[in-house]
Amino acid sequence: MEKLLTSPIATGDSLMIQESKNERLRRYWDKHASSYDSEMAFFERVLFDDGRGWVCAQATGDVLEVAIGTGRNLSFYPPGIRLTGVEFSSAMLAVARERANTLGRQVDLRLGDAQALDLPDEAFDTVVCTLSLCGIPDEHRAIAEMKRVLRPGGRLLLLDHVAGSPGWVRAIQWLLERITIPLGGEHFRRRPRYGVEAEGFDVDLSQRSKLGIVERLVARKPVEATTTTEGQR
Repeated sequence: MEKLLTSPIATGDSLMIQESKNERLRRYWDKHASSYDSEMAFFERVLFDDGRGWVCAQATGDVLEVAIGTGRNLSFYPPGIRLTGVEFSSAMLAVARERANTLGRQVDLRLGDAQALDLPDEAFDTVVCTLSLCGIPDEHRAIAEMKRVLRPGGRLLLLDHVAGSPGWVRAIQWLLERITIPLGGEHFRRRPRYGVEAEGFDVDLSQRSKLGIVERLVARKPVEATTTTEGQR
């Protein structure tokens, strides 16, 4: 079995399966781009409070937002930053462009994949990702990419819903995932902090609320850190 999984044929099949999955998810988000803002507004009021503002207020210097979506964070960033946004869905990105124009916000918006960022090493002082690691197929690969593009000493700012603290909450989340993962790749029981720590980040702050379902995280790339082989492309 091990030889089969590492053979060129098996590797090629795996890539084809992943590409097919990515395209299915892209179509899903393209379809939901027009309704995303109204759908998220309710959940943000109930669960995330001032989470977007809390994250964006801490961004400094050259900032990358991974999975910028429809640009719901744009109005929260402080003046003076230089913002780049990457998004998987072209339809979502179109909404973000319209929002940026309305706000008069200068932002370099790019179509791209969080799991394979088409950006140079150590190019950013801050990387932001809000409510998105729950839906990226390989969140560990995405975190490795975020580390790669951060400068030594740069900060990673995350906001997401995660596995709840009580067992009964995680049981409900498990049931929900039976629907949400096949439908749109949405995971409820991930813990981004573990992936961040595994990549060698120093966690400066981790706050959980709403029965542990919501996590705010600030992590820093060590100054002596070097890009991992996994993060290189």
